[in-house]
Amino acid sequence: MTQLAFSGVGVDFGALKLFSDVTFTVAARDRWGIVGRNGTGKTTLFRLLTGELEPTRGSISRQPGLRVSLLEQHRDFGEASTVWEAAAGELGELLALEISLVEQAAALGSDASPAALDRYGRDLERFEREGGYAVTSRIDAVLHGLGFDPQQARTTSVSALSGGERGRLGLVRQLVSTAEVLLLDEPTNHLDLDTTRWLEDYLRDIDRTVLLVSHDRAFLGAMVDHVLHFEGDTAIPYAGSYGHFVMQRTERRLTQQRAFEQQQRKVAAESDYIARNLAGQNTKQAKGRRKRLERMPRLSPPVQDEDSMALRFDSGERGGDIVVSATRVNVMVGNRTLVSGFTGALHRGDVLGLLGPNGTGKTTLLRALFGDHPLADGELRFGASINPGYYRQDMGQVPLDKSIYDAIADLRPQWERRVIQGHLGRFGFSGDEVQRKAGALSGGERARVALAMLMLSRHNLLVLDEPTNHLDVESIEALEDAVERYQGTVILVSHDRELLRALTTRVWVLHDLHVTEFDGGFADWEVVSAERAHAASVRAAEDEALRRVHERQKVARSGAREKTAGGDRRRQLRAAEETLARLELRVAELEGTVATLTGALEDPALYTKANGVDEARKLGIELDVAKRDLDVALQDWTKASENLERVTRDS
Repeated sequence: MTQLAFSGVGVDFGALKLFSDVTFTVAARDRWGIVGRNGTGKTTLFRLLTGELEPTRGSISRQPGLRVSLLEQHRDFGEASTVWEAAAGELGELLALEISLVEQAAALGSDASPAALDRYGRDLERFEREGGYAVTSRIDAVLHGLGFDPQQARTTSVSALSGGERGRLGLVRQLVSTAEVLLLDEPTNHLDLDTTRWLEDYLRDIDRTVLLVSHDRAFLGAMVDHVLHFEGDTAIPYAGSYGHFVMQRTERRLTQQRAFEQQQRKVAAESDYIARNLAGQNTKQAKGRRKRLERMPRLSPPVQDEDSMALRFDSGERGGDIVVSATRVNVMVGNRTLVSGFTGALHRGDVLGLLGPNGTGKTTLLRALFGDHPLADGELRFGASINPGYYRQDMGQVPLDKSIYDAIADLRPQWERRVIQGHLGRFGFSGDEVQRKAGALSGGERARVALAMLMLSRHNLLVLDEPTNHLDVESIEALEDAVERYQGTVILVSHDRELLRALTTRVWVLHDLHVTEFDGGFADWEVVSAERAHAASVRAAEDEALRRVHERQKVARSGAREKTAGGDRRRQLRAAEETLARLELRVAELEGTVATLTGALEDPALYTKANGVDEARKLGIELDVAKRDLDVALQDWTKASENLERVTRDS
């Protein structure tokens, strides 16, 4: 069933023609990836889909009553005061009803009148009828999956969140909404590797249509079955995965290039004939050919990858064999320890991937390396003759109060104006654009300025902290090529799995205050630590099931003991409560077993042992057995809980 259809759509902003002649259709449960260079119209497309913007040309058809949800770059949570309320969004009424049920259950201890019991029963029935148990547990599951503590979320103020946390909260709100179509604009921004994998699994399992703008090639490869590519003032739809799109795009460009070259040869031949014969015996034929040539629609050359950012790093002077050394390093922020007892070394020529969940201290460790953050203990230093270059995640190296031109001129005071203009042209800035203040640039433009500055110094060590955050796919590919050609040493912090797979030769993993060294690239790390991903998926699934149990305990059982019963009913009630209590102990025991096994599997040190992979495989089998046992115990608990509720109602 078609949900959305574009036909010949174009958008102009004044004299600027953003794009034109965009035609494609979206069917239910399609997964579309929207790709293209920054500024070509991807976000504008989403504004058209929501109805916020009307097209200048063409038409857009929507299925009647279709609900569309947009994850915007700037999040507005309305009047929600807590994180949980903001996450619930349109489902917030169920939160209020849940709170009311808990309060009513507590009040039944002092007031068990028929009126109070009837009200509690009616509200509990409504809560169950509207899917309260399932909805609240789903909200908790999504909060947990995206890095929030569901219990703390009920009391944490939205105003206390950082920008990255607000971005993740906006994504939570969208995922739990009831919209049939989800529009996701860079959803993996602010997500670490594990959270991105969780999002992939969640989106694959939901029965909704997804259109996403993303520069994360691995995420696109795992998610999409259609691609809309913005290029050359229009957008071209492609059927198939992201990998198929890349091949089809290459083939299409080759076809366009051949057609363009063929036309150019024809134009040249006709022009030559006209020039030779216009004043001669064949003047009539020459004039006729000139008219036909003037009316001929001209083909444009296809957009080439060379048109994207032209980046190259020169490693300069050869440094020592030991590029970075760490001895018993402790890193703290306030009273919180981030890294404890780290000893290790980085060698010349390595491309190191520095991995770890958000908040574990990757950026702080890099700042400590450059002397921008004090060490609590130990020694962390550069080796002999090391000239490091630092791409900061916040792009703080770009002077916001200066123009783009002056930022480069300050680094190269001897350069002539045309040379500075030429250098900036390699990064997509031309003409008067070079006089724009850096503070007025978009994130993607500022990232290109930061890379243009980094390219000017001959560093033999590049430290790149999330360099792909604001770059489009074409620019990321240009960065990947530049690092691959670079002859120096690289430290790379990134959540871009394709970049990590392509470049890294070694991995350091921050986990539980420790740094584990892995002698192999990120692709090797993914293979040997496959059980880590399995453990994480098991934990996520069981966490959701257990939250549903805890929700039912909190809401439904609070008032069970307040009713009175006599004789057989009292014995039935006591037996039902004993059965439920026994099963709760069993669930808790198995929950502890699952937690222990997942903790062991998630420890990176396991995979650096000689028999680590075999040991992980055995632990994975034990985890599967424990998971199955826990699933059975949860089913038994649910039946016992329903039986207790039935006995309680009959008492």
